[in-house]
Amino acid sequence: MLFARRKKLNFFQRLKVWIWPQNGWKRAASYVWRRVWRLKGTPHIIALGFAAGVFASFTPFIGFHFLIGFAVAWVFGGNLVASALGTFVGNPITFPFIWWFTLSVGTRILGHGTVEFDWDWARLFSDSYTNIWMIMKPMIVAGVPTGIVAAALSYFLIRPAIEAYQAGRRQKSKNTHIM
Repeated sequence: MLFARRKKLNFFQRLKVWIWPQNGWKRAASYVWRRVWRLKGTPHIIALGFAAGVFASFTPFIGFHFLIGFAVAWVFGGNLVASALGTFVGNPITFPFIWWFTLSVGTRILGHGTVEFDWDWARLFSDSYTNIWMIMKPMIVAGVPTGIVAAALSYFLIRPAIEAYQAGRRQKSKNTHIM
């Protein structure tokens, strides 16, 4: 393999790199932004794909965010690679905030008041299906509207940035061909 490691990482080393990238979150975020800006396609299609990934990050279906992002991007005609990059909005740092927010909004939408759950993990994840549903139902109900709002915000933030970046690249390319 061309870019394989010489020494394979064990499970705990891979877990550590997954939680905290070797070169830091700033570099990882910079990489994601540059990948989005360099994608081929119109700014609308790229931003739409990225927004689809952001929407998927607000659903509580961990492990299916890529698939949900791909499906939403495909339905709306967005870029599939951009949707995969958009799912990085949901990461180990942001997930606790996203989950708390969707749980709070969902309980209010369903008329349950505020979030006051007994966080006894053994009882919560016992054989009782109703305990899990008590948390998942509000998160599913609120995940859609909050995901739509987050996707719309990301679309309107990403699109002008991609337009400016692509215009700058075209101008730079034009200037280098003249010389």
